[in-house]
Amino acid sequence: MAKEKDMRCRKKVSIIGAGHVGEVTAYLISSKEIADVVLMDIIEDMPAGKALDMVEAGAVERFDSEVNGTSSMDKIKDSDIIVVTAGVARKPGMSREDLVKTNAKIIKSIAEKIRRIAPDSIVIMVTNPVDVLTYLLWKITGFDKRKVIGQAGVLDSARFRYFISKELDVSVEDIFAMVLGGHGDSMVPLPRYTTVSGIPLQELLSNEKIEKLIARTRNGGAEIVKLLKTGSAYYAPAASVTQMVESILLDKKRILPCSVMINGEYGIDDVFIGVPVKLGKDGVEQIIELKLTDEELKSLQKSADIYKQHIQLAFKAIS
Repeated sequence: MAKEKDMRCRKKVSIIGAGHVGEVTAYLISSKEIADVVLMDIIEDMPAGKALDMVEAGAVERFDSEVNGTSSMDKIKDSDIIVVTAGVARKPGMSREDLVKTNAKIIKSIAEKIRRIAPDSIVIMVTNPVDVLTYLLWKITGFDKRKVIGQAGVLDSARFRYFISKELDVSVEDIFAMVLGGHGDSMVPLPRYTTVSGIPLQELLSNEKIEKLIARTRNGGAEIVKLLKTGSAYYAPAASVTQMVESILLDKKRILPCSVMINGEYGIDDVFIGVPVKLGKDGVEQIIELKLTDEELKSLQKSADIYKQHIQLAFKAIS
């Protein structure tokens, strides 16, 4: 008899954490009919209520993907992809480092369950500080490094693209940006690899204006946290995760900046950090090494050193 997983028509994506990022991600994936979705949260009945609301919206928007809400972690069994959004959101005045001690314990528990229940899945980490927690989850699950990925540069690049589009008064569709390094404060934007309809950004904006856009991108998450006062960004993070899920499940092999395990590339070892990768059905299928200037490479390596220190804090928090 064929296994249950082999009989499914659509792929299965499980989202752990039904807060704003989780619920919007679930809606985007299901509305695009990329996969059926399991929305899991420890709060009883809440994910089931959100899931029911989504499938009812499907009757209007004309999509047939299933969304099932649950409080049972066992429902993530046979997932093709697991998206982890569970954790405490950053509050005003709170640095990403402040999140480590709290969220490390949450991720440890989740990682242990993923290892036991869904050992063949690909995992996308969203919870912040994402680079540190992706490393933690990878270590605890023992998964192949190609199958554990942090959502980082996709979001930062999206923010950079939007700010550029507003500055130039052009469509965001024509802008391609590349942001490497850690997510947030230690990101490394690459204006040399950022173009507008093929035109290098540096031919369209002065270095001074580019630096201002970089500064705003670097603080993009904190800006939204400050405006919201309670909670953090969720629409753009969810859209970024959906793009990653789509590239993997549809084997699109998109080149996207993601937080992945680095072993020697860019002169960096044993850390998850944002670099351009090819995402396909096997997860991270290739790490692409760009030719960086000495200054860019030094910034990327500095970012890696910062996260190595934070990784030690994470393991200390769960010991």
